[in-house]
Amino acid sequence: MENLKDKQLEDIRILQQECEREGFSLKLNWETLRSRNGVHKNDFFHYDGSKLIGFIGLYDFGNKAEMCGMVHPDYRRQCIFTTLLEEAIRSAAERNYKLILLNSPAQSHSGTGFLKQLPCKFAFSEFQMKWSETELDDYGDAVIRPSRRDDEETEIQLDIQCFQFTKQEAKDYYQRILYEDTLKTMMIEKDGRAVGKIRVDHSGGEAWIYGFSILPKYQGKGLGRKALKKVVAEQCQLGYDIFLEVEATNDHALRLYESCGFKTIQRQDYYQYKGTTKS
Repeated sequence: MENLKDKQLEDIRILQQECEREGFSLKLNWETLRSRNGVHKNDFFHYDGSKLIGFIGLYDFGNKAEMCGMVHPDYRRQCIFTTLLEEAIRSAAERNYKLILLNSPAQSHSGTGFLKQLPCKFAFSEFQMKWSETELDDYGDAVIRPSRRDDEETEIQLDIQCFQFTKQEAKDYYQRILYEDTLKTMMIEKDGRAVGKIRVDHSGGEAWIYGFSILPKYQGKGLGRKALKKVVAEQCQLGYDIFLEVEATNDHALRLYESCGFKTIQRQDYYQYKGTTKS
């Protein structure tokens, strides 16, 4: 089983800080890095002595793999990232993903320049949003509670119906996130029945909202808006800065988040890898 050691996590953090001095934020999915627990190799390192100078993380999301990485500014143009990426692609090939996405911050000129040289095409952009303190009201009747093990099938159906997972992919994803210690899943109820979910991850003194979904037959009734407001209000009372992510193609979700006080702070661009994945 793969588990990152404390020193490796600290090395990644130091390298990330060095790279982000160029004015962008890398999406390294720290909640996943801290809870790595699987049979596959997902993290790829390049050291110069004891100093980490290159890293790529592979992140499993059902039928797709996302990859994000970095190389120390002083060590670029030495094929370090190319070598790491080739290793990550071979690892992904073992799992037969339907889709491999390579991620780069939109503000990273080196990252986007590198991706344009690869056999990949632009897929979509994702906005990272931060909540600005806004008066929240009309959410008092929203019913939200912690997920229980008997909610497993509902959570699986939500990922199938709202995020287009297959049944097996949704089951595998549900099992994987059980190991993410900082992630808490809340169920959204209507008339005593769980009809939605929202996940909150607490990492680095921040609260990140993920996997927000409502069963299609209950959408468009204001249920999601009230649930989101309630979760945001609770996290605010706990003293957290609150963040979330949304694809630029999801205009409805974007408007919902903006109406609740979220503002875009970063943009991540995703490119679909089109090269061979044969190992």
